[in-house]
Amino acid sequence: MSERDTTRPVERRSTDPHHRCRPCRPADARKAVEHAVTECRGLHGTASCDVRALSDAVLVASELTTNAILHGGGITDFQVDVVGPGAHPGVLLSVCDRSHDLPVAVPPTDDRGHRRLGGRGWPIVCRLAREVRVADLPSGGKRITVVVPLS
Repeated sequence: MSERDTTRPVERRSTDPHHRCRPCRPADARKAVEHAVTECRGLHGTASCDVRALSDAVLVASELTTNAILHGGGITDFQVDVVGPGAHPGVLLSVCDRSHDLPVAVPPTDDRGHRRLGGRGWPIVCRLAREVRVADLPSGGKRITVVVPLS
């Protein structure tokens, strides 16, 4: 599998180029996103970002980490950073797991018309992120990288 979407490099705005951790739970990933955005606003004296935009970034982090835990054999790496140039800031999220399988969207109902549980995370990620990339890792597994707009 190769990069699915080529994008230009993004300008990093925090002092720590990657806020790295390996969250055990989606709640840890949500806190890491909130911390990175709060820290960046404080360092750069920028106005607070749109509350809804921050909520979107937190939701995407939660969905990506949940999917890595449930379908990817666990989280092997997690990075969050605030990026942008100027008027287009965003949260850069990168989640690695042990699986080479691509994320998929499943229909909300099965063949008999019964509603399925789950299956909505990947469509949410794709809808809220402005960039989505999936790449194989040389050591095995995959990395999913997204940028969620903060404005």
